[in-house]
Amino acid sequence: MQKNVPSYSGTLRNHQIEVPACIAQCSGIRIFGRRIKSLVFSTDVAIIKNVNADAIIAVYPFTPQPSIAQAIINVSDVPVFVGVGGGTTNGPRSVRLAAYAEHQGAFGVVVNAPLADETIHQIKGIVDIPVIATVVSAKMDVARRITFGADILNVSGAAETPAIVRSIREKFPLIPIIATGGPTEETILATIEAGANAITYTPPTNGELFAESMRKYRATYTD
Repeated sequence: MQKNVPSYSGTLRNHQIEVPACIAQCSGIRIFGRRIKSLVFSTDVAIIKNVNADAIIAVYPFTPQPSIAQAIINVSDVPVFVGVGGGTTNGPRSVRLAAYAEHQGAFGVVVNAPLADETIHQIKGIVDIPVIATVVSAKMDVARRITFGADILNVSGAAETPAIVRSIREKFPLIPIIATGGPTEETILATIEAGANAITYTPPTNGELFAESMRKYRATYTD
């Protein structure tokens, strides 16, 4: 029997971004008592403040900076998982960033694929928040990542994501898996069926959303 879920959205906030409803079908991952099913991939504070996801995954293609992490944590109403390196940033710097992120209030730290296993081990030795290791290919040594301290896997393999998730789930039935769901409900459901516990959703950009609003405004002045 389907439960009735009462809803209130107000007047000024009734146009917030909503993650695809089908994400609710995954199991979720319980972290510090919070059950997280949907994560939004964004560092845009306007998006972060106006989305209904369970959490934020804040990673970006620059050297991680504590001031950026603090701004996002301050504005977010939900848990934030902070990127601490893996590409140009690695080694002791990533370890220090992870420790600082925990002090700032991050719910977890995300490390990208190039980060050394030994650095994951060092991070795990000093923080009490989960270490989330990104997996981008089926060829990565996932077992080694887990052995060195990865608590959660974050699968981001583009079109290959469901296949990677399925392979990991067969070998490690209990490891928590976050995965990118792709652009459609079908791809999201395929990723959940493959074994993902939580889904990362990339929302429209601020520019895309504003462009749609501007089209509507212009239409009111068209004869």
